[in-house]
Amino acid sequence: MIIGILNSGGDCPGINAVIEGYVSAAYRRGWRVIGFHDGFEGLLPVAGGRRYETLTPNKTHKIRAYGGTILGTTSTGNFKVVTNKVGRRQVDRDVMAKAKKTINALGLQALAVIGGSGSARTAKLLSEEGLPVISIPKTINNDLCSDSDYTFGFHSAVSVVTESIDRIRTTANAHQRMMVIEVMGDMSGWIGLYGGIAAAADVVLIPEIEYDLDKVIECIKARKATGQREIIVVVAEGSRLNGHLVTVHNKENGDERLGGIGNKLSHILQERTGIETRYCVLGHTQRGGSPCAFDRILGVRFGVEAVKLIEKKDFGKTVVLNGLNIDNVPIEEAVAHHRFVNPESQIISTARDLGIIFGDRTPEEMHRDRTPATSAKSAKPARKCCKSKSAASK
Repeated sequence: MIIGILNSGGDCPGINAVIEGYVSAAYRRGWRVIGFHDGFEGLLPVAGGRRYETLTPNKTHKIRAYGGTILGTTSTGNFKVVTNKVGRRQVDRDVMAKAKKTINALGLQALAVIGGSGSARTAKLLSEEGLPVISIPKTINNDLCSDSDYTFGFHSAVSVVTESIDRIRTTANAHQRMMVIEVMGDMSGWIGLYGGIAAAADVVLIPEIEYDLDKVIECIKARKATGQREIIVVVAEGSRLNGHLVTVHNKENGDERLGGIGNKLSHILQERTGIETRYCVLGHTQRGGSPCAFDRILGVRFGVEAVKLIEKKDFGKTVVLNGLNIDNVPIEEAVAHHRFVNPESQIISTARDLGIIFGDRTPEEMHRDRTPATSAKSAKPARKCCKSKSAASK
């Protein structure tokens, strides 16, 4: 059997772990694996060569420890999904025809696509053209597929944020400064929330909780009045400032991308609190470097599970982490909804009890509004190594 694998969209720690797991599991079954370079672009012919290679265990052994991706990737290209006149999403027909020609020439019988929601939608279109596809969710933002507890790359990004804040705190303390740290996450606050909790931030501003700048400032002043030398503010790039998203204009292609809220917020906070303030944008450090242990393990598990789904001919699925087990859901279900932080969730409640400021309450409200202990009646029983939905149905 000949199967393929590619990754599309932004890179993140753990992609190579997926590739290693996929190749290892495939070769144990006697299959051949073809890796396509630079995302879906690898499916297209190129003058004077090809954009794919045969992957073997010798080539992929121990690459789970490496960041980036051995196959390369692209966030743009010829496979842009557009909506036609009748409302149907599609890729340019000539592009799709060229891809099918490559697929048929190689005798490809299945393809695993590592990517975000856009890549998953493109994969779904390929499946509609007759190519069996498995989708593997990839994003540091942890916002893809509400059925998955975590996506690989997220924990590595949180580790980078945590270590960075730990370093920034020492210089902030030395100079009695306030430091504003802007983190990634797109329109979700997972990275900011987890990184803020892990690094003991004073303020965490995320898109899911609407904050009042006056309350943020009041809380910062109250905390400074206790004698605390440094103030750490974590702000997710998708948070709004005065009701508006902050974006950066790309002069090359005219696109707008999230970014810049850390800079603007730092100036406002310094002016209104009187505390000397600096800002730091962690940027692509959150996507680079070696994956943490959690993401290495999750990555190889996703890769192996994709091969198992191909073996069972259970195509059109996205692998997900469900509790302790790897499960799967239909691709269309996985991309139907993004996963956002629930403002009423236990993790937010924990953060509030740790004294983290979300900017939606005054100091008095924070002191008065303690989270009540979970009653015995409403408490859920502890889970016992429960099986995944798919395993339970067997």
